[in-house]
Amino acid sequence: MTAAVVTATPKAAHVSMLRLYRAELRWIYRRPRTLVVLGLLALIPAVIAIGLSIGQSTGNGPGNGGDALLTSAAGNALVLPIATLIVSLNLMLPLTSAMSAADALAGELSHGTLRGWLLAPVSRGRLLAVKALGVATFTLTSVLLMAVVGVLSGLAMNGTGGLFTLSGTTLSFGAALGKIGIAVLWVTLQLWAIGAIALAISASTEHPMLVVVSVLAGTIVFSVLLLLSAVDWLHPFLLPKSWDSLVDVLRDPMPASGLMEGVIRALAYIFIGLSLAYARLTTRDG
Repeated sequence: MTAAVVTATPKAAHVSMLRLYRAELRWIYRRPRTLVVLGLLALIPAVIAIGLSIGQSTGNGPGNGGDALLTSAAGNALVLPIATLIVSLNLMLPLTSAMSAADALAGELSHGTLRGWLLAPVSRGRLLAVKALGVATFTLTSVLLMAVVGVLSGLAMNGTGGLFTLSGTTLSFGAALGKIGIAVLWVTLQLWAIGAIALAISASTEHPMLVVVSVLAGTIVFSVLLLLSAVDWLHPFLLPKSWDSLVDVLRDPMPASGLMEGVIRALAYIFIGLSLAYARLTTRDG
């Protein structure tokens, strides 16, 4: 008489999103390259401030034919952090967002650590949510760090007396911080859109560098297309179309049409990117 052997299958433990999110943040901020990237981003506004100060002292600053926004930043503590974000949004910040998204999926897949996520009692949707939140947090940290260093550098150059808009109105320190906060949130949203598309690419490859190169190529191609009037019908669909509108934050009153158009476009890219990433994650075998 044979006895039936009954094996009990343990019920999959429910892991809270907060626990997964905290683990993801520890993984992100313990990577040496993450700290290096944050350090380089923090240097950008400081280097710009030093360059403007040297230019002012020698009389060879950007006022002699240079960029008008940087010319204003030389004597305006409000303009410097926003001008830094505008300059970095054209290349450096998108690459930062792409790097984070590449490490989130493709990087872990190439090192074999993503397989543990896929085999764990965590759904693919929750996995994507955790990775997207990690990319969003790192992106917000990058933009906020640049803004803080830009504010401190601007105050060191011009003090609180140099807080005035491009329209000529003088702002209180609190009002100036409010405008900088709007710029930080707006730029972060644009980078979330880039990060969502990068996550879609990252979910489809095992090579993190391919994600970074794809975002770099896309940024360059989009910038070139925006210069061509022959394809002006395509311009409303290109993410960088509204990036120049960030300068409106420095005006008083602040025009909202260009900024809102950028918000809507970024939300559309986020929806498309995360949808593609989810579709890829739920159909892959491992």
